[in-house]
Amino acid sequence: MSLDVMLVVFQVMVLIFAFSVHEASHAYAAYRLGDPTAYMLGRVTLNPIKHIDPWGSVVMPVLALVYGFPLLGWAKPCPVTIRNFRHPKRDDIITTFAGPASNLVIALIALIILVILKHTPGVGHDAVYAAMDLTNPNYRAQVDTTGLPKMFPIALLLYYGILTNVLLFIFNLIPIPPLDGSRIIRYFLPYKVEQVYNRIGGYGMILVFFFAGRFIMPIFYYPVLNAFDFVLSTL
Repeated sequence: MSLDVMLVVFQVMVLIFAFSVHEASHAYAAYRLGDPTAYMLGRVTLNPIKHIDPWGSVVMPVLALVYGFPLLGWAKPCPVTIRNFRHPKRDDIITTFAGPASNLVIALIALIILVILKHTPGVGHDAVYAAMDLTNPNYRAQVDTTGLPKMFPIALLLYYGILTNVLLFIFNLIPIPPLDGSRIIRYFLPYKVEQVYNRIGGYGMILVFFFAGRFIMPIFYYPVLNAFDFVLSTL
């Protein structure tokens, strides 16, 4: 397998896993809070077949890879019946936030494992830094790919775990319909403002891809990612 193919395959693998954890976390949180809707539909699972949306999980990531955009997309929305919750407002907010929170947890777990791997005697240090450099377009050409350490594929998979899950964490908290952030923020809007806000839904993804990627994501995504990189580099 060539290096370029490996980079693409690993990104897709991590993205599908991140989608599955994200949606399963929504479903599990809802189930624990009294709504069995997603549970009865088999959504409390890491089986990606249960969560994949043909457009958001396949077409959009492929287009992102082709045009060099960040590997983003979405899975099939997790069904929630709010009236089943004991405390509808609170429980719906918790259920909604469970998805992005799960992505942040995965990124933190990947970071911890990479720090441990970095201190593994032998080639752990070189494997981690090779993974960091190869995933950065600015440094990729400077990496010697002829003698990559044996632990490199593991380090690469884990580092993509950080990149992808931090991106999904930030992306899903953008308060533009239909993203998770919009479902949370609407509870704090006056009624008339909420009605106008809900009408954005049909144009939400257009706004996200035209404006969020250019303005919102760099403001929040890169500082968080830099914090992860700082910890990984210094510990």
